[in-house]
Amino acid sequence: MIAILDCEMGNLQSVFHGIDSMGYDCEIIKSSELSDENTHLVLPGVGNFHQVMSSKNIFDIKKAVHDFANTGKPILGICLGMQLLSEWGEEGGGIEGLGLIGGKVDRMFENKETRLPHVGWNSVNFLHDHPLFSGLKNNLDFYFVHSYQFISKHNESIFASTNHGRDFTSIVIERNIIGVQFHPEKSQGNGLRMLENFCAWDGKC
Repeated sequence: MIAILDCEMGNLQSVFHGIDSMGYDCEIIKSSELSDENTHLVLPGVGNFHQVMSSKNIFDIKKAVHDFANTGKPILGICLGMQLLSEWGEEGGGIEGLGLIGGKVDRMFENKETRLPHVGWNSVNFLHDHPLFSGLKNNLDFYFVHSYQFISKHNESIFASTNHGRDFTSIVIERNIIGVQFHPEKSQGNGLRMLENFCAWDGKC
């Protein structure tokens, strides 16, 4: 059973329908409802970093996510969900993240030619092999909506990059934890294939 964590960030139903369409059982749950029956955990993301990390139940969310991560089961953070995996985020005022992947989140580069937010289709350049990429060609387009980027502490954790004025990290992976800056559930066939790969992954490489 794939768990989609409700952190009051929005976009829950889109992720649910994406996973469900791949034939996997999934459920939208609160952190207190995570159980041994859940084989994978998804942190979807449409919202504000500071708002989520300053919510009244963030202690319970953080503990539940860390406990799940410690089992070795796969975790996928999508867009804001990816950013929340970091140690620190600047959006809305500096605040600690979940601290599952080394790094911080900061505002992206912007000038007259490169506007924010970064919205629309853009290519994702895979830098290392991973089961998440099975059956997918490199430099395919995925759908982005964001103004902040994950700045990884460790270069070896950067598994894909994308260019919007400058290169930024579009996929970060450490151990059993994956973050993708784009929205696979909104990226048509390529995105659904990536969701399917995640759901079939056992958290090991």
